[in-house]
Amino acid sequence: MRFFLFAGMAAGMMTLASCGTMSKEECRVADWTVVGDTDGAAGYEPQSRFADHVRSCSKSGATPNQTQWYQGYQTGIKRFCTPLSGASHGEGGGAYNNVCPVEMEKDFVRGYSLGKRVYDLRSRIDSLRSDISSRESEADRLSEDLKKAEDKDRRGIRDRIDDLERDRSRARREADDLGYDLQDAERDLAYFRQNPNAPMYRGGY
Repeated sequence: MRFFLFAGMAAGMMTLASCGTMSKEECRVADWTVVGDTDGAAGYEPQSRFADHVRSCSKSGATPNQTQWYQGYQTGIKRFCTPLSGASHGEGGGAYNNVCPVEMEKDFVRGYSLGKRVYDLRSRIDSLRSDISSRESEADRLSEDLKKAEDKDRRGIRDRIDDLERDRSRARREADDLGYDLQDAERDLAYFRQNPNAPMYRGGY
């Protein structure tokens, strides 16, 4: 992984940072090697992360030590870029910012991909279940409205209830199918965690 000297760029990016990373007091007493190590272990993209520190600490008058920070970052990123860390980061839904050293990236991405697949499937199933619940609530409400509706409105309400039932059925089928995929993905992830160096056979573990 290449690291670009970006003191000037960091100053230019200060106004782009969305939020502060450190308090004024933290900036004044910071051990920048430790801060860099922590940032690396969390998988932050180095240029934007350091620029955020510059922005935060400008309020206190403190100047982050770029050399010390990057020395720490180089240590921390090696803890982040392990296969098992990749699996956990992916399963937690974390983004990967292409920060791993070349010699570590392949194994990290291998774990990350397995974890991220589990996360994506769980998220999709949760979304479908939420959609099913929402449609059930709407159908229940319409059923109550139907009891009080005038004749001219009843057909439209019934049609809407039928549409909701069809949508719910489709969502249930999709959720069930994805449930089987999730079981396979969780099995692959569990095996990987127990055997991170084992070769992956075609189609999974």
